[in-house]
Amino acid sequence: MGNQLAVKRAHSVRISDRGFTLLETLVATSLLGIAIAVILQLFSANLHSIAESGNYVTATARAEIKMREVLDDSDLAEKSYSETTDDGYRMDVAITEAMKDRTENLQVRLFEIALTVHWTSGSKEKSMTLRSMKAVKKEV
Repeated sequence: MGNQLAVKRAHSVRISDRGFTLLETLVATSLLGIAIAVILQLFSANLHSIAESGNYVTATARAEIKMREVLDDSDLAEKSYSETTDDGYRMDVAITEAMKDRTENLQVRLFEIALTVHWTSGSKEKSMTLRSMKAVKKEV
């Protein structure tokens, strides 16, 4: 009986010394493939987010520049217009007089400026709006 136990132990040691089975190798390879696919998807999503944030930064910079131009205009009046840049950004500007009833007896007029920037990202159109107000002396 002791001899049979020794033979079984020797036999089990020999089987485990042979290496990995085909099933173990396939499972390990599958897990490694899934992990690599997930990492690549995360990397791709990160690159897409970086590109999108670059578009928002460019749109914001263009909108701020245009808003400064509008606010620096000494002959501000109610109007709306649209212009397109060479690189595909469209800016819609709307200038309206605000709170006419409250500024009627004052020496100033209050204008509200709404500037919307539109651009295309892939197949989607994106936009953002800046709003500001400016007080202008009334002409006598």
